[in-house]
Amino acid sequence: MTLTDLPRWRTTDLYSGLDDPALVADLKALSSDVEALGALLDTLEIRKDGAAVTPDRLDAALNAMNGVYSRGATIRAYLSAFVSTDSRNAPAQGLMSALTTTTLPLGPLRSRVTAWIGALDGDALDTLTGASDTAREHAHLLRRSADYARHQMTPDEEDLAARLRPSGAGGWAKLHGNVSSVLTGTFRGQTLPVTALRALATDPDGTVRQDAFEAEIAAWKGTEVVMAACLNGVKGEEGTLAARRGFTDPVGPSLLSHGIDAQTLAAMQGAVVCSLPDFRRYFAAKARALGKPALDWWDLFAPVGRSDTHWAYDAGTRFVEEQFRAYSATLGDFAARAFREDWIDAGPRDGKRSGAFCMRWDGDRSRILMNHDPSLDSVSTLAHELGHAYHNMQLAHLPPLQRETPMTLAETASIFCETIIQNAALERASGEERLYALETQLLGHAQVVVDIHSRFLFERAVYEKRAERDLNPQEFVELMTWAQRETYGDAVGTLHPYMWAVKGHYYGLPFYNYPYTFGLLFGLGLYAQYHAARPQGEAAVRDFQRRYDDLLSSTGQATPLELAATFGIDLHAPDFWEGSLDVIRRQIAAYEALTA
Repeated sequence: MTLTDLPRWRTTDLYSGLDDPALVADLKALSSDVEALGALLDTLEIRKDGAAVTPDRLDAALNAMNGVYSRGATIRAYLSAFVSTDSRNAPAQGLMSALTTTTLPLGPLRSRVTAWIGALDGDALDTLTGASDTAREHAHLLRRSADYARHQMTPDEEDLAARLRPSGAGGWAKLHGNVSSVLTGTFRGQTLPVTALRALATDPDGTVRQDAFEAEIAAWKGTEVVMAACLNGVKGEEGTLAARRGFTDPVGPSLLSHGIDAQTLAAMQGAVVCSLPDFRRYFAAKARALGKPALDWWDLFAPVGRSDTHWAYDAGTRFVEEQFRAYSATLGDFAARAFREDWIDAGPRDGKRSGAFCMRWDGDRSRILMNHDPSLDSVSTLAHELGHAYHNMQLAHLPPLQRETPMTLAETASIFCETIIQNAALERASGEERLYALETQLLGHAQVVVDIHSRFLFERAVYEKRAERDLNPQEFVELMTWAQRETYGDAVGTLHPYMWAVKGHYYGLPFYNYPYTFGLLFGLGLYAQYHAARPQGEAAVRDFQRRYDDLLSSTGQATPLELAATFGIDLHAPDFWEGSLDVIRRQIAAYEALTA
């Protein structure tokens, strides 16, 4: 199967095309729904210092919001299926822009409801949830609204911020995505998309990797002025709004949106810093395996070991389904359904965004974008995104407001499913194949622990300096290489000075980085409990699976701290995070032994 033969996701089950009259009608209906929601809030006097919060008023507001969000999410997913696979699709881009304009009022309207609910104290919330089924079902949302209300600007300021976002941070983020998706570089006389250049980082030939890296760096350097303007715009707006909302630390807004407290982040980050010398041992062992005194950046993804397994896309889907089924028939059937119903856009192509993601589609269905290459790492990515889709299925019976999952918990199922695949590959391997499987695992872990920590350090430093003035491209380069040196140490020689331009996460949610580390270590902790249940028999395994599915279906209705406690996990305890990192340390020790 060639790259052009790889499957693309099906879109016709929602609309026949971008010109489908039903899509036009739904966009018009959504606009009417948004207007009706605003009129309803006016009629019910839902605003800060407005009418009293009663069960009837709350039921009406929450039910109307769920209806608007549901229709809007379906349209947004459909349009995203086109703009993410072809950034030059002008009709799709136009419709997406129209959708953004239509839904702009939802931000200020949501802020009104938040401010209205946020005036309630704990006793009043308890009384309200006791008198209303809707309030009881949305109890977590109500508690979070009280937290958010403490960091709200005035209604007029919130409204203005939401309306300016498409031409502010949202516009800068869109520009970054559009420019990066069509960026090309010159490699050995050929013009290649930068995504193809980055894919060559896995080539077994070191000279190919180095030439591709240098071509990629040259491409990013050619856009550094544009990318610096984008990053200054995004971080400048976010920092200004955070300060205006009363946050004293640039990390503060992310803790609120990611659903954790500072104590949890400190415990996790402390364990991460303690693990950096261990990861440097892995980098040193990999350098020896490649016959080098130290790695260069273009060696980070270099293959080590040898796999006789043919990791073509079809073989990868069979392996994923087989291993998912070994965990449970439900998970195996789910994977088979995703493949059968064409949920996945698998192959790289010009104009398609890089990386991978999963988005809710409709009902209990999802859509997955990836850029497959014939490697175990790519198969692991497929399993990872299917984990997100499985999580979506567990949440499908709930209305949108009860599905709102913080990023810290959003990675739970994906990491769990990825671990199933990687451990299965490791268990059946020996010799060079085992080294290959270990390399795939540790490469991913290093990205999520070491590289993610460098991104956290970089972003925090950018916020601090951007509060004073715009930064020029060279200053972003210096901050990026400083952050990489803090985490990689001397284990990596040549660094990547333009990673701040590569990673779209910097242009999205604030601190769209450490939740991945949380997800990895929390997922490993849960998988360890599953592994411990297996020798105890089928009943113990079924009990774990039931509690695990319950956790996934509850990620929008409780905090990570509360849900972790149902598995006996204390997120404030450094021991938990160290325990998950010990799993990785054992893998590093095995890798060192094999490369010795």
